[in-house]
Amino acid sequence: MSSEQGNIPTDTLVLEIADYVDSYDIQSHIAVDTARYCLMDSLACAFEALDHASCVNLLGPVIPGASVTHGARVPGTGFLLDPVTAAFNISCMVRWLDYSDTFVGTPTTCHPSDDLGAILATTDYLSRVRVAAGQTPLTLATVLDGMIKAHEIQGILGSDLPIVQHGIDHVLLPKVACAAVVTKMLGGNREQIAAAVSLAFIDAGLCLHRYGSNTGPRKGWAGADAVSQALRLALMATKGEPGYPQVLTHPQWGFYKHFLGGEIPKRGMPFGTHVMENAFFKLAGPVVIHAQSAIECALQLHPTVHSRLDEIASIAIATHHEPYTKINKSGPLRNAADRDHCLQYAVAVTLLHGRLTADDYEDDVAADPRIDRLRSLMKVSESARYNESYLDPARCGNPNAIEIMFKDGTSTGLIEVEFPAGHAKRRKQGLPLLIKKFEASLARRFPPEKQRTISALCMDHQRLLITPVHEFSNLLATEQN
Repeated sequence: MSSEQGNIPTDTLVLEIADYVDSYDIQSHIAVDTARYCLMDSLACAFEALDHASCVNLLGPVIPGASVTHGARVPGTGFLLDPVTAAFNISCMVRWLDYSDTFVGTPTTCHPSDDLGAILATTDYLSRVRVAAGQTPLTLATVLDGMIKAHEIQGILGSDLPIVQHGIDHVLLPKVACAAVVTKMLGGNREQIAAAVSLAFIDAGLCLHRYGSNTGPRKGWAGADAVSQALRLALMATKGEPGYPQVLTHPQWGFYKHFLGGEIPKRGMPFGTHVMENAFFKLAGPVVIHAQSAIECALQLHPTVHSRLDEIASIAIATHHEPYTKINKSGPLRNAADRDHCLQYAVAVTLLHGRLTADDYEDDVAADPRIDRLRSLMKVSESARYNESYLDPARCGNPNAIEIMFKDGTSTGLIEVEFPAGHAKRRKQGLPLLIKKFEASLARRFPPEKQRTISALCMDHQRLLITPVHEFSNLLATEQN
């Protein structure tokens, strides 16, 4: 990249990302195995999202009826699209219900599986092109390797860059990650990978749509928009579009100056496989990652309280700084997106029904007056001890606790969960729940025989690794959209 810009030295971080994507050899069996489960979890989220018209309305070709030779398929649908549009479709489905995996980094938490759209669409497209040319197609091993590297870039950057504190949406992270990984998949060299990374860093956007009274459905497709744009940038970079070597450090117009107020973050952990190995799956229900343990608490409390709702005097919720400042809401909630980012709403529904599903955020469920009554009884407090657990890199806790007091002076006692079921520290307990989530999602879209075929393939690690991507995508296709 420097040769394109008068031998200006390229920013060190940009080169670190390019070197990692270009030459890092993944040796971690844990990371590869976790990536397979991550793929299953992401597909589960995507298939469930297809039950929601608000998501489906955003899918399909940009121009209705358009067809593409050697395009990429959109799982669970009959769409065969150009890879950029397919990337948007896939990631939109994966993220729509806020049910996909998370990496809890400090200062910036991210949702790594936003990257699946760009990676799956690119490898599917390339496989079809190769087969048409009589060449060997890409396999799912390439998909999993790409996910590991894209997850790693997102999570490590999130741990280094305080972008949300400066109003920048965290989907910048999958944009940077996918721009790098997909450029490599497309045959790009180190210089072209660096160029794509620099192009992606230029495109920072606001996180306004995720917080407070402005929360809206854009939060469900912002990641899709980012990774589809990343693929477009990667295609440009492999054709020779130059990068910008001082995208981060230019003293007047660089990313650090313009977006971080001149702060130059310190680099922490080197890029490896840490993020995939520690991916945080959402298994209690579709809700913000920081509320997962609160939902587990509410599920434990439901059998005790559901028949005593009128006897409840107050509900105390103890949490850490992130949910306290971001999803602690009172007053009216305007839409489903607003509700699924409200700690009190999610807890109230779970206490009432002993479940939390995506449908529970819709208007018909929200009309139940008991939900707002329970919300009015809740007091949320920030716990210093929980903050310590959350910030401790050795623990990476995500704690919440609930205690319900009754009018007769009795209480349920404090129910506390520090590590939700999807946490890496509870992997053995969580994986059966993840598999159940995946199999339930298959039942939404496929007949029984095909469900068994897909499930058997995904559970057979070695067979999945050697499966051509286009054959896998064909297996996940349906006749209906």
